[in-house]
Amino acid sequence: MRLAFCGNDNASAYNISAGVLRNVCFVDALNLVPHVFLLFITFPILFIGWGSQSSKVQIHHNTWLHFPGHNLRWILTFTLLFVHVCEIAEGIVSDTQMNSRHLHLFLPAIMGFVAATVSIVYYHNIETSNFPKLLLALFLYWIMAFVTKTIKLVRYCQDGVPFSQLRFCITGIMVILYGLLMAVEINVIRVRRYVFFMNPQKVKPPEDLQDLGVRFLQPFVNLLSKATYWWMNTLIISAHKKPVDLKAIGKLPIAMRALTNYVRLKEAYEEQKKKVADQPNRSPSIWLAMYSAFGRPILLSSTFRYLADLLGFAGPLCISGIVQGFQNTTNNTNTTEKVKDPSNSYLSSEEFLRNVYVLAVLLFLALILQRTFLQASYYVTTETGINLRGALLAMIYNKILRLSTSNLSMGEMTLGQINNLVAIETNQLMWFLFLCPNLWAMPVQIIMGVILLYNLLGVSALVGAAVIVLLAPIQYFIATKLAEAQKSTLDYSTERLKKTNEILKGIKLLKLYAWEHIFCTSVEETRMKELTSLKTFALHTSLSIFMNAAIPIAAVLATFVTYAYTNVKPLQPAQAFASLSLFHILVTPLFLLSTVVRFAVKAIISVQKLNEFLLSDEIGDDSWRGGDSSVAYESCKKHTGLHTKAINRRQPLRYQLESYEQPTRKQTRPVEIDDTAIKVTNGYFSWGSGLATLSNINIRIPTGQMTMIVGQVGCGKSSLLLAILGEMQTLEGKVHWSNVNETEPSFEASRSRNRYSVAYAAQKPWLLNATVEENIIFGSPFNKQRYKAVTDACSLQPDIDLLPFGDQTEIGERGINLSGGQRQRICVARALYQNTNIVFLDDPFSALDIHLSDHLMQEGILKFLQEDKRTLVLVTHKLQYLPHADWIIAMKDGMVLREGTLKDIQNKDIELYEHWKTLMNRQDQELEKDMEADQTTLERKTLRRAMYPRESKSQLEDEDEEEEEEDDEDDNMSTVLRLRTKMPWKTCWRYLTSGGFFLLFLMIFSKLLKHSVIVAIDYSLATWTSMDNKNEVKNVDKSTDKTYHVAVFSILSGAGIVLCLITSLTVEWMGLTAAKNLHHNLLNKIILGPIRFFDTTPLGLILNRFSADTNIIDQHIPPTLESLSRSTLLCLSAIGMISYATPWFLVALVPLGVAFYFIQKYFRVASKDLQELDDSTQLPLLCHFSETAEGLTTIRAFRHEARFKQRMLELTDTNNIAYLFLSAANRWLEVRTDYLGACIVLTAAVTSITEGPTSGFVGLGLLYALTITNYLNWVVRNLADLEVQMGAVKKVHSFLNMESENYDGYLDPSQVPKDWPQEGEIKIENLCVRYENNLKPVLKHVKAYIKPGQKVGICGRTGSGKSSLSLAFFRMVDIFDGRIVIDGIDISKLPLHTLRSRLSIILQDPILFSGSIRFNLDPECKCTDDRLWEALEIAQLKNMVKSLPGGLDAMVTEGGENFSVGQRQLFCLARAFVRKSSILIMDEATASIDMATENILQKVVMTAFADRTVVTIAHRVHTILTADLVIVMKRGNILEYDTPENLLSQEDGIFASFVRADM
Repeated sequence: MRLAFCGNDNASAYNISAGVLRNVCFVDALNLVPHVFLLFITFPILFIGWGSQSSKVQIHHNTWLHFPGHNLRWILTFTLLFVHVCEIAEGIVSDTQMNSRHLHLFLPAIMGFVAATVSIVYYHNIETSNFPKLLLALFLYWIMAFVTKTIKLVRYCQDGVPFSQLRFCITGIMVILYGLLMAVEINVIRVRRYVFFMNPQKVKPPEDLQDLGVRFLQPFVNLLSKATYWWMNTLIISAHKKPVDLKAIGKLPIAMRALTNYVRLKEAYEEQKKKVADQPNRSPSIWLAMYSAFGRPILLSSTFRYLADLLGFAGPLCISGIVQGFQNTTNNTNTTEKVKDPSNSYLSSEEFLRNVYVLAVLLFLALILQRTFLQASYYVTTETGINLRGALLAMIYNKILRLSTSNLSMGEMTLGQINNLVAIETNQLMWFLFLCPNLWAMPVQIIMGVILLYNLLGVSALVGAAVIVLLAPIQYFIATKLAEAQKSTLDYSTERLKKTNEILKGIKLLKLYAWEHIFCTSVEETRMKELTSLKTFALHTSLSIFMNAAIPIAAVLATFVTYAYTNVKPLQPAQAFASLSLFHILVTPLFLLSTVVRFAVKAIISVQKLNEFLLSDEIGDDSWRGGDSSVAYESCKKHTGLHTKAINRRQPLRYQLESYEQPTRKQTRPVEIDDTAIKVTNGYFSWGSGLATLSNINIRIPTGQMTMIVGQVGCGKSSLLLAILGEMQTLEGKVHWSNVNETEPSFEASRSRNRYSVAYAAQKPWLLNATVEENIIFGSPFNKQRYKAVTDACSLQPDIDLLPFGDQTEIGERGINLSGGQRQRICVARALYQNTNIVFLDDPFSALDIHLSDHLMQEGILKFLQEDKRTLVLVTHKLQYLPHADWIIAMKDGMVLREGTLKDIQNKDIELYEHWKTLMNRQDQELEKDMEADQTTLERKTLRRAMYPRESKSQLEDEDEEEEEEDDEDDNMSTVLRLRTKMPWKTCWRYLTSGGFFLLFLMIFSKLLKHSVIVAIDYSLATWTSMDNKNEVKNVDKSTDKTYHVAVFSILSGAGIVLCLITSLTVEWMGLTAAKNLHHNLLNKIILGPIRFFDTTPLGLILNRFSADTNIIDQHIPPTLESLSRSTLLCLSAIGMISYATPWFLVALVPLGVAFYFIQKYFRVASKDLQELDDSTQLPLLCHFSETAEGLTTIRAFRHEARFKQRMLELTDTNNIAYLFLSAANRWLEVRTDYLGACIVLTAAVTSITEGPTSGFVGLGLLYALTITNYLNWVVRNLADLEVQMGAVKKVHSFLNMESENYDGYLDPSQVPKDWPQEGEIKIENLCVRYENNLKPVLKHVKAYIKPGQKVGICGRTGSGKSSLSLAFFRMVDIFDGRIVIDGIDISKLPLHTLRSRLSIILQDPILFSGSIRFNLDPECKCTDDRLWEALEIAQLKNMVKSLPGGLDAMVTEGGENFSVGQRQLFCLARAFVRKSSILIMDEATASIDMATENILQKVVMTAFADRTVVTIAHRVHTILTADLVIVMKRGNILEYDTPENLLSQEDGIFASFVRADM
């Protein structure tokens, strides 16, 4: 057949007798002209002009500017392309009905398609290079195309072609489209004036793109890139080379920043407030505020959603059409006649749509469009949700900064509630936004689906729909149960964590007392409760999965069986498969609806909580701190002769006090107003209860001088400071700040002081999660000299030197735990460093020992502050510093008792003065005893022990990595890359096997069986419907046949439903068993670990394994695993089914498979990084909120609100950008897998149409191809999730490989005498000890002999090995040479538990556990009450415990916080006494207690323990002067070993020098 443009079967084809334009073929040729013109013009420009063009504009993004009408142009062009495709198809279909090829029917359309594509590429390139003059070519093209198409349309009208003919419709639509595109082009000329105008418009790119930091380009790229996330490619591919970090994802665009959205929401909320201002009982609606701020994007998203849902119904309709058409062609192959009249080659739309190939292409396009719209809808809601969350967080934060303190202290708003608002409620609202388009899209989808079903199957469709609708409430019920189960699980896991935390904090004590197992079982009990509630959780999860899988099967069964028995006509394959796919569409919204409703309910509750919070009390507007009076104040010039009078330590304070003159360094001037920095007149202040806490306060605080506030505990000293700072409610009276203008000549004035900021150090030290340096500088500029002076004054340098990174070490909640004294000194240092006029120190000495207090007083307060002439208010209990005060305020019961200088008080109120003197006397005695710097050295010691080896921690973390890296270490980079792209299969295997092999086998088997049954169901349907068609011809008896098919179908369906239940249960069951075993092993491993492990591994790291990682293993891995296996098997069974129906499909599958492999490989790596970024940026944000709430008073006193707000906005934006990129990456993946799915559908349709065996199998193949599109992206996303979640299993496993302590001895416990050690005789023979076999020995060849009942004292400087010796008795350290023999038994032969349970020890830090007093004294419950009371009496605690409610059963809070440190130490003594062991070791037990308690202790040791051997490790030498034997140690060796009397007589001995230093 020869080719000819007009065809060669028609003689009149080239006849133009009736006029040129009457010839159809000529008009078609004319239509070619504009397309060819465009191609000729644009190709050279695209190829040549670009190199020179792009150099004109140097901007890093190639997508930076949009011409007016940008989006409209893209939409119109896409529509044009679609219409061109229809035109091509129509031409080809018409052409197949001719006798010869008629090129003019489709060639112009093909050229038009190419031209339209070129036009949009050309436009995009012009736009990116911002050279609009070249748009003229397009303008001309649109005009020419418009004209030629119009000519064609007019010609059709003249010929009287009816409107129902497809070609007429297409031409008409084309004319409209070209016209619109022409209009868009004219508009660009109008706005940009690039031609026909004198002065063209200059345009700059948007601000975000001029900022190189913005990497999130979604708002700025063109429409196609927006729809397919093409711009993400660079990021996702680069993730393969190096991990994605915060730098790679850059900053948020301005429109999405928290600040922008906060302003929007705030304005909307203020509007709502105005509306309800006059109605006192109504509260402003947050819903309306959210709607007015973020309503538009949600409407847009809903529109996309509706479009996607409607396009979704194209699937079933096309299936029905294709199967129907296929059936007709197979039945009527012989009857079609080919010849048609060439002049009348028009097709009607119905004929066109009956063509099977056309339907296949249409299905493909519909799928692509549907998926694009769906992803666009998801993206818009995600972005809006993120914007809303940013706005809400900023609102909450601003509110926190203005919360009244009384709210927090009176417990109306707890920190927990605030943390929940931030962590839970905002996320609930964000999730609600993500899901809310479903609320109105789903009902529409369901109604449409039911209508279509009714059209296909009539009444029987309603039966199936009824089954679905009736089972939906059950889904909702299950969903609510799930939420309840999750809540109770959460409660139990919090309790379990609390217990675990206590165990880890007191692990040393537990090991020394051999109580690990008691506490371990207590955790296990809670864990069992948690597992029970996890079981209900798992049961409901599996029921929900089961319902989701079983409902469609049940519905289909009901429908088809009803249809078979009610309708005379047999079931057609077209009907069967179209309705099957409709059922699949229907189930999703019904399943999701329950989730969405649940989220809606949660969101409503969240909004209520949020509203309560936003309307709660705020702090008063403290404009008065701006100072009312502007009395200029001339600071007196700095005097020379600044000698601080040193405190003479040798002379008791009381003499000093009397001989102390008013300090000479200040001139005493008449006190005038300008001398007063702060004045309180007639002040009554309350903590929000309406009762005045402070009453009748009239005080003044002199400028530039030191004011001390003294008084008993609880008399309102701290409240007075807070009242002055404006944190309390002022009932009446006034706080007056004088306006201070510094006019000092010194360099000090050049750095202007922040005028009304007060440097405040609270009583309870408050640290930021930041470095030590940041904590001290607190946002001020860094000045090295000043910083050094401050750290010296607070004697922080030695502590800083111990930290692993010096003052760059992170401290705070997530950093290294410092002791109380260290924290307090850092807070004081912060107050000193700040350059403010006024400094408030609230009891800065409370946690410091005497040396540090003196040093701080001398260097920090007297020297540093007074030199700067700063006004200081000091609250303190240490009366010995009173002589330094320039002004004293004495308080009692919330009133001011006295105010004035020490001289005034001495003259006027002799009684008070005497009282102070006696108190000082007492403090004096303490001083004499207290001389050795105990507490601080102790703190430093603990710090040093904790910091000393940081290596072992890193070893632990890296163990797993090493296993994998040992294989090839030739090219490090490639190994890292391999590790990044490799799935952690090894860990997966470990996880699966920890659930037991039986369950694993059961799970795999039931899964495979279930999927084969489901395939069998559909297969039987295909054979049944195809049979019916063949039967019509053969006319066999149908009813028996029908019964047979219905029976097979029903049995299979029933089996499928049962199997669904079984599989979902086995997966959850296996997950539970695995979780149970992993936690059990982890707990036992950790609790038996060597003490060294706890010294070197941060507590937070171990706790994380028990909290975050266990939670992932409990709740997240099982559903991910279930979903992954289900999606994978569904995809595989679908591919198998299609290949079975049409083997040719496998050929087409190869390229698709390769594409899929690469997409998932790249996505998994990027997704993992982004998920980690999202997690790691979330934590600082939550921490920032909680630490702000804790340090409110400090932040407000310093006036640093703005800085903290800024920080919060930065942290929120960082977290939001990570989350935004994560969701964009998910969209990137989904768009790609969806397009792949669409390609699979197209290939399946085309291959099955050409090759298909029966119409039933064509339908089956298409149905399965459609399900693949839904499940492909789930496979990849679940893989990525599983990879991240397996990290938790890996971390837990890294702990499981740890060495345990060796608990078994050579002797059996039964061989050890019951009452060993009876005598308490100790022989130490040549003992060598080290902490770990890779470290130096800490004790070297120690020899000693202790007789039964002796009292032995061991002393030596810090680090001399005293404590190591005490640990050696318990084998807590590695004894590698020598031995300790107690009562004739070598302790290394004993089982550890036996050894430790027979000795007693009192540790230096008293540790109590939460529980009853009885539990604390005797967790094993072995002793009688009398024995316990006796112990308490010996420890002088009996009366106190008796007065408590419940006596022995009185509760001890966590860490024993409800008792003082001294009382806790006494409890530890009682605990040691309860254990009737003949050997007691006291490890510096008196270091942290006051004199009185210490005396009690000494007495007890002498009387109650008279017959026992007592080894005391002493800090203060005077405690062991009465001992029978003294051992002096140095660097792990014994230097002196004798009675104290003999040692004292050696003048040059070390012990003698210790004692002299202590006198």
